[in-house]
Amino acid sequence: MSKRIGIAGAGLLGRLLAWRLSRAGHAVCVFDPAAGPAPTFDGRQPAGFSAAGMLSPLAELDNSSVDVASLGWRSIDRWRGITAELAGRPAFSVRGSLLLAHRGDAGAARRVLARLAAAPQPMPRAEELSATQLAELEPALQPTANSWLLPGEGQIDAVATLQALFAEAPDVSWHWQRPVQQLRAGELRLADGSARRFDVVFDVRGTGARPELPVRGVRGEMVWLDAPRHGLTRPLRLLHPRHRIYLVPRSADTLLVGASEIESEDRSPMSLRSAVELMSAAHSVMPALAEARIARLDVNLRPALPDNEPLSSVEPGLVRINGLFRHGWLLAPALVDDVLRACELQLDIPVPETA
Repeated sequence: MSKRIGIAGAGLLGRLLAWRLSRAGHAVCVFDPAAGPAPTFDGRQPAGFSAAGMLSPLAELDNSSVDVASLGWRSIDRWRGITAELAGRPAFSVRGSLLLAHRGDAGAARRVLARLAAAPQPMPRAEELSATQLAELEPALQPTANSWLLPGEGQIDAVATLQALFAEAPDVSWHWQRPVQQLRAGELRLADGSARRFDVVFDVRGTGARPELPVRGVRGEMVWLDAPRHGLTRPLRLLHPRHRIYLVPRSADTLLVGASEIESEDRSPMSLRSAVELMSAAHSVMPALAEARIARLDVNLRPALPDNEPLSSVEPGLVRINGLFRHGWLLAPALVDDVLRACELQLDIPVPETA
């Protein structure tokens, strides 16, 4: 039986839910404060647009729980199926990722690897690479003192996937510039004072869920580089004294460098210090980037709860998902599967079985 579904938030979770639920035959309305569905790269767009799209459950064990890693491992296979169903076929690949460390950071690398060894089955273990093996995998990289392959990790084109989820949910009623002020079971109360009634409402507003949830924004920064024929084929992480540096190929000519993690809700443009540190670190492992051009400096806030772990809750008429922190793309499909399975009797939709 078709249900009337209200969704507060049109970021990654909101679009994924809208796409799933509308395809199942439900009447879906989405409300969001943004002016429209396209990215703006002004520090105020949905955080999902400001993401490199790394799907790295093993690497995230460095600073996250085993539960986060397990959810992320499930999500990789789910993204494979989702992108295959989207007509635009957003770029998605699973070729593993790399962990690199300069000679002075070898001790830190060993400590990270010890944490990665806690990965639950069936997740693989990091594989140490010789200089020759690294050169065979990624000829564009400068040989480093220490390198490891993290098998099974992947990446997804975040911008293209968000645009495709919107474009391929034509039966959804999208309400832009309509922020939700408050929720309760079966009701969304908008900032203009009006209320809308539904059978079930979903709260996926990120930092907009305050004060109902103790969510905070954590500033992240990313550099888009125009680097024609750069040659990098898989994401990499570089141990760095201040930042968790990653370098991700978005296309054959575009690389993304990030990401600072600052406990601040400042949305102002990137600082000179952050830009220099991020790009210098990237250049240290990929010397050809000296001739790359800076295409964009992007800043946004990641929604995080006090423990930096995701929250999902299901009660009659009201579902909440929040606190995805730096793991939005890594966790979203598995979390959506779990909440839809938990309220399957309410929604009457099929949910894929977990692997």
